[in-house]
Amino acid sequence: MNCRRCGQALDRPGDYCLGCETANTDAVVVEFGPERARLTMVDGEPSDPSFDEPTETDAVVGQTEITTVPDDGERTGRRQLRNYAGLVADEIRRKRPETVYAAGDRAAVNETRAQLHYEFLRVPDENPVETVLRQRGEPALDVVEKAPREKIGGSHSTLIGERSGRRAIRTVAEHPHVKKIVPGPIDAGGQGSQRGLRAKVTRADHHGNVRLLLRDGSSVQENRVVTTAGDRETGERVRDALNDVLLEEELAEA
Repeated sequence: MNCRRCGQALDRPGDYCLGCETANTDAVVVEFGPERARLTMVDGEPSDPSFDEPTETDAVVGQTEITTVPDDGERTGRRQLRNYAGLVADEIRRKRPETVYAAGDRAAVNETRAQLHYEFLRVPDENPVETVLRQRGEPALDVVEKAPREKIGGSHSTLIGERSGRRAIRTVAEHPHVKKIVPGPIDAGGQGSQRGLRAKVTRADHHGNVRLLLRDGSSVQENRVVTTAGDRETGERVRDALNDVLLEEELAEA
């Protein structure tokens, strides 16, 4: 593949051109398996969402695969995961994309996310490339550039679940499409559970906002989450993303 601007040959499809300092990849889609990751590089203007299929303006410019050798040892297994994620992260850095989309093995997704500083979003495991091509034709959601603690407000400052409750709130507040979280009152009349704190984001309303439900024993707390989505459909995309990160943090309610 050659650079789209200066025509210089690139070592790998979608690489950033060091000759003319031009990005040749807008987005990278990574499908993680436990031993193999497939990277698909996408470049071009997002396709028109009014069409059933992505158009040629939003093109796949190349694919590559990265493999790792499985190891059953606990200590060496963790090292293998870091090395595996490091190889994927190094390949992504060669592209300098605007956004990374990830699907598949959660441990590998989380470790790779920790090693990168690009916008990093999860997508469904089924047909992730097709999903990304279609979503890129939809209007982009605004990103909130605030520290998580600055997004939390309201008259109720107490959170159930102590440290786990604070972690759940912080996890949601860290999401770039969350504008504000308003903690609600605590209802102690629920059914008791010995599972510890569980968190779940409810369906979006017609403004695109959601609720974060925290359950701890017999206590339930409903927290209002204001997002940058403007309607129910885009709010559902944010809800899915929030439930994914809560699941990754082992806080999600089944």
